[in-house]
Amino acid sequence: MEITIVLFIAGHISAGDPSLISAQRELQEELGVKLPKDAFEKIFVFLQECVTNDGKFINNEFNDVYLVTILHPIPLEAFTLQKEEVSAVKYVPYEEYRNFLAKEDPAYVPYDVNGEYGKLFDIIRQRCQVNTEARSLSLQKQLQRYSPVTLEAKLTELSEADQKALGLIVKAAKIMDDIFYEQVWNSNPALRDWLKDHANASELDKLKWEYFMINKSPWSSLDENEAFLSTVDSAVKLLPGATKAIAGWQGLEYRAAFPVTKPPGANFYPPDMDKMEFTLWLNGLTEEQKHAATGFFSVIKRRSEANLDASDHLASSTKKLPDSNSDLYSIPYSEIYRPFLTKASELLHKAGDLVSSPSLKKLLHSKAEAFLSNEYYESDIAWMDLDSKLDITIGPYETYEDEIFGYKATFETFIGIRDDKATADLKLFGDNLKLLEDNLPLDSVYKSTDVSAAPIRVIQLIYNSGDVKGPQTVAYNLPNDEKIVKDRGTSMVMLKNVQEAKFEHILKPIAEITISKEQRGLVDFDSFFTHTICHECCHGIGPHTITLPDGQTSTVRKELQEVHSAMEEAKADIVGLWALKFLITKGLLSKSMVESMYVSFLAGCFRSIRFGLTEAHGKGQALQFNYLYEKGAFVFHKDSTFSVDFAKIEGAVESLSHEILTIQGKGDKNGATLLLNKYCTITGPLKTALENLERVKVPVDISPTFPLAEALMN
Repeated sequence: MEITIVLFIAGHISAGDPSLISAQRELQEELGVKLPKDAFEKIFVFLQECVTNDGKFINNEFNDVYLVTILHPIPLEAFTLQKEEVSAVKYVPYEEYRNFLAKEDPAYVPYDVNGEYGKLFDIIRQRCQVNTEARSLSLQKQLQRYSPVTLEAKLTELSEADQKALGLIVKAAKIMDDIFYEQVWNSNPALRDWLKDHANASELDKLKWEYFMINKSPWSSLDENEAFLSTVDSAVKLLPGATKAIAGWQGLEYRAAFPVTKPPGANFYPPDMDKMEFTLWLNGLTEEQKHAATGFFSVIKRRSEANLDASDHLASSTKKLPDSNSDLYSIPYSEIYRPFLTKASELLHKAGDLVSSPSLKKLLHSKAEAFLSNEYYESDIAWMDLDSKLDITIGPYETYEDEIFGYKATFETFIGIRDDKATADLKLFGDNLKLLEDNLPLDSVYKSTDVSAAPIRVIQLIYNSGDVKGPQTVAYNLPNDEKIVKDRGTSMVMLKNVQEAKFEHILKPIAEITISKEQRGLVDFDSFFTHTICHECCHGIGPHTITLPDGQTSTVRKELQEVHSAMEEAKADIVGLWALKFLITKGLLSKSMVESMYVSFLAGCFRSIRFGLTEAHGKGQALQFNYLYEKGAFVFHKDSTFSVDFAKIEGAVESLSHEILTIQGKGDKNGATLLLNKYCTITGPLKTALENLERVKVPVDISPTFPLAEALMN
């Protein structure tokens, strides 16, 4: 019998202690049960206000409520009771306990079950009363939003040694997946392994595993990170030493917990850390320590948890903690992920010894060294200089998972075969970045003076891993490190076969439903592909390193913090559309593209917004769509389709480009927040379009498989 138990231990938090530490301590002191942090699921916080002891005691306090899910009851004789605090232990069915509280039974500490505390019983009831058929149907519907595709490319131009190296690189890419699972949440790897091992137990278990593999977490990317699993679906762990030993009992078995609400700081920060605590800690650091704490490649931990949790298999990789009065400290990726990065480094060094391309050889060896040194500058420069048929991107880059500050980078991999003809065709975009920067709809004081040409590589993707979950990446512009952007600019990689798959499976069906009959034929792949190129180019122009009103130098990322990603995606999109028109005006692109690029962009708005408004691309796209609709550039018709007003679209695009670029140039977080709050919403016409797409079951995105890469590992 598997049960959810509420361990009713209580105690006040010691000064400076997180509530989880206090819960662990009180459970051990009062009941003699020692559990690691992944056994505790914080489900909500409520304010308790009551008067007891005949009016002599007034109690006003916030209570953090944790659940522990175990498979079997703990034998009563296994408990070690604290005599001063606990007289006895007994099991009570949750419905019976609720009734005691509702009747205000004097034997029980009073809680208002009709108030916030009543949520506890609702949650337990939902966990215990599972409708397998309904859950299976729900997961099937969620899976149907992804269209399965197979992505491959020809390896005929690769030598035998290059193909052997490719197999080693794919193995290293698998390790990037392992690290990313850790970065999302501490119990995420255990959940993954459990679901995989039990995928064949039932149809429901198979569906859980399939949808987990798409999202790489228990939170659904397309549903604003709503949990599609709960702790009762999670991994079972055995702790023989959690209580005193009892003859015939193997020990306590519990479910590794995870929160229903996706932690905004992922596994980069303590889950109970807020911005104020981080800022206060940061103010007491040296400049070098501040750089490490706010940099891409470090994790923030608590000293009070460092030696407390035996379940943390990464804890042994950390060095002795430096002396400090603060509970917070930072650990570089090279230490916290050393067990993974050591293996990945060895594989990349071996692959580097095999490949024939000098630039690829340099990239692989320098990236292998960066994994262990935590210094990525040289390896990112080597990535920018890559000139090889076999195209590799591997390491920590994007910061979308860090929704607190947008500081921390996640590991990812993209492996592809370069399309030489398509790469040559796109040279004009990278060559004209300086021209675009000089003519941006932005006051000159905010323009960058050191923009350089950006190389663009087009590849046929054969494998990806790490931070590639839910909606698939079609292109990327890297690196994100502002120092490299300032020194060398950026490079772009276009995943052409991914874009072709999305156009055929997603964008064309969307256009059939949402675009007016008169303009539907203007939606074409060339416009979709070309705007994606300009989107990536425009990540490399506009404000990056900025001067604040007080004269200090900063970056847009650090000033905008958690709203940076959405604003940056909106900037790249809308300025990319402006850039296309500018290049057409200069005679560098064909005038025949003018109407098709705007209508294809309109259709693409619905594609991205369907990713959800918690995702940076979806959020940025909602901002653009609603702004352009408000300005009359997009028109909603009685038949629930949309069209572009070609007389208004150019001015509206330039106006929004100016507004976003200016906010970035000023480092104006308040302005960015106001803009997102105003326009990042599902308005009436937009809701109608999304409902129509849902009704006819147009897929939201693709779910790729990579049989070629998998075969190379064997």
